[in-house]
Amino acid sequence: MRWASWAFFAAVAVSGANAASLTRVTEDFGKNPTDVGFYIYVPDQLAANPPILVNPHWCHGDAQVCYAGSQYATMASQYGFIVIYPDSPNTADKCWDVSSNATLTHNAGGDSLGIVSMVHWTLDKYNGDAKRVFVTGVSSGAMMTSTLIGAYPDVFAAGSAFAGVPFGCFAGDGFGVWSDACATGKITHTASEWAAIVKTAHPGYSGWRPKMQIFHGTIDETLNYTNFLEEVKEWNAVFGYSQTPTNTTLNTPISNWTKYVYGENDWFEAYSAGGVTHNIQNQEAVVMSWFDLTCITGNCFSWGTSGA
Repeated sequence: MRWASWAFFAAVAVSGANAASLTRVTEDFGKNPTDVGFYIYVPDQLAANPPILVNPHWCHGDAQVCYAGSQYATMASQYGFIVIYPDSPNTADKCWDVSSNATLTHNAGGDSLGIVSMVHWTLDKYNGDAKRVFVTGVSSGAMMTSTLIGAYPDVFAAGSAFAGVPFGCFAGDGFGVWSDACATGKITHTASEWAAIVKTAHPGYSGWRPKMQIFHGTIDETLNYTNFLEEVKEWNAVFGYSQTPTNTTLNTPISNWTKYVYGENDWFEAYSAGGVTHNIQNQEAVVMSWFDLTCITGNCFSWGTSGA
């Protein structure tokens, strides 16, 4: 698979670029009811009030492979942000809990609460910028991305999910439940129903909603493409946008991918990857631009003061 060869290349590139390395945090970092592992990459040269990027891994992966399997650590060394690599406590398949009521509810528990505790600990320890906390992941990591954006809109500025499912689509009885119905595209809702599912995750929350970006292959054999269409429906409803895109761009960022932008302020964008399976290609440069993580001037986007 692509992950193995890329992971080896990335590991060599990262280790040769700087002295910083992936480190496991073993001290008490706050509430962590499911015992999620906490790995962190802090570059040698930090930006003033550094941003934080959370990068949850995919099923059958782990924090170390996720660290080696993308360019984010290298980019962190270039731009001075911190990367958190959570490690799933689910030893059976290393998938994330995106099904339990606890993980899907603000401050109720589950894997999501442990990850949020990592964010708070990192902000405090490194004087991080609480308005520039981001999350991105692939597959199960994409599902956790949506879970964190939906349940903790007060913590994250934006999310980017590759080959995931709508927030709450895997909801079921118990921890780490696999939903075949969701995976195969059999769970659909109206836009208003999806919005209610997201808003129920943080009852009474009336603040701004983080930006959201999604990617999905049209021939995804693991998480049916229907999930992409339902995600589009869900996030547009949460943001109060029309289901009709304000802009459509063909062949971007690569050939046969189509970019759809929704809303007047481009707060939500969706990429349909034509002919792509579940093994979707990560687009780190697009994600970095979406998060404005290349900004080191101090005049970066003012997160938390505008948007949906």
